[in-house]
Amino acid sequence: MQVIQPMDKLAPTSAQYDKALHKCESLFKKKTSDYGTAWRILRTSSLTDQIFIKANRIRTLQEVKVAKVDEGIVPEFVGIVNYSLMALVQLEIPEGYPLELSTEEANTRFHKAAHDTRALMLNKNHDYGEAWRDMRVSSLTDLILMKILRVKQIEDNHGKTLVSEGVDANYMDIANYALFALILMDEESNEK
Repeated sequence: MQVIQPMDKLAPTSAQYDKALHKCESLFKKKTSDYGTAWRILRTSSLTDQIFIKANRIRTLQEVKVAKVDEGIVPEFVGIVNYSLMALVQLEIPEGYPLELSTEEANTRFHKAAHDTRALMLNKNHDYGEAWRDMRVSSLTDLILMKILRVKQIEDNHGKTLVSEGVDANYMDIANYALFALILMDEESNEK
């Protein structure tokens, strides 16, 4: 049964969300410093596939409970957030724009995508009353996979939809589900 939270109980979400997002954005900035914007060569469909690979690995690890590669689930959720935000950046950049961005421009564009995604989370969190807090991390993984399949279908339809939101809204939802998973996993680890 869903428990409706009074609005003053929603305040901690912003701080937790910002902490998780900061972790993702910090990694993006470090990798941009190391590698530049090599990711810009990827089409959005390739970024979608990267998100799929990460979400599928998370689901596999959740089911088999044993990893043969020493990388946990948390870095995969961070990767999902970052690839989703990179896809949003790619969607905003006009065709023919230089592939290599300055570190400053890449970070600014990434931050804007993160800011827009956070704004969507706040609006939806208000309307849904933090229902995600009663969800399992495995359910968030499944929702991410469903959203990825939706994006792939929209991409296969050359971006045309009849009644559905576009790929940008789906990328934002994917990033937000991954951030919710990071928050829930952090809460679980702090309880131990």
